[in-house]
Amino acid sequence: MPAASCPDSNTIILMKILLKYTVILLMLCPASLPGQIEAGGAIQITIQGVPTGEQGRINGGYPVSEKGFITMWKIGAVKVVGVETDVLARRIESAYMEAEIYTSPVIQIVADSGDNITVQMVTVGGKVRSPGPKPFRRGMTLYQAVMSAGGPTEFGAINRIALFRNGKRYIYDLNKGEHKLLKLFPKDTVDVPQKTVFGN
Repeated sequence: MPAASCPDSNTIILMKILLKYTVILLMLCPASLPGQIEAGGAIQITIQGVPTGEQGRINGGYPVSEKGFITMWKIGAVKVVGVETDVLARRIESAYMEAEIYTSPVIQIVADSGDNITVQMVTVGGKVRSPGPKPFRRGMTLYQAVMSAGGPTEFGAINRIALFRNGKRYIYDLNKGEHKLLKLFPKDTVDVPQKTVFGN
């Protein structure tokens, strides 16, 4: 039988080069792990182990910002990109317990591209620190909406806040308790105007 031929030196060099570039490509383009959350997508969060009236503040869809964050009630911005859903759920549970908001919350999270999760929004604009669409939560108040946008800037007039709903415009004063507690609805638009030269 003829002896098996061995690859020549040029073939070996070529194989080494191909292997090297394959490894580099795998390092530069890692595959997403199942259950990982991506920027620009959305996640669905549900909570149990807390009073029923409190669940509506948290349950719902959350859009993931391009920087990889969501904003949650009471605990604020949470980085979610690149984190597996089970790990993120435990982190959020810990955050609520460490802040002494809940004693035994149970969080469940479903990641999605955003196409299959409906996220209800309100829009907050004008003289606020982070204007734009904000996730709506059942029971959200006018004050909470303004604070979800980072609160008013030093130029924001909180005594003349405009609320646009169903084509109508309403004016509210956040210095008044009943106005702070005004309940919002999905698709509401809130605008914080600029103070006048007299500072109001």
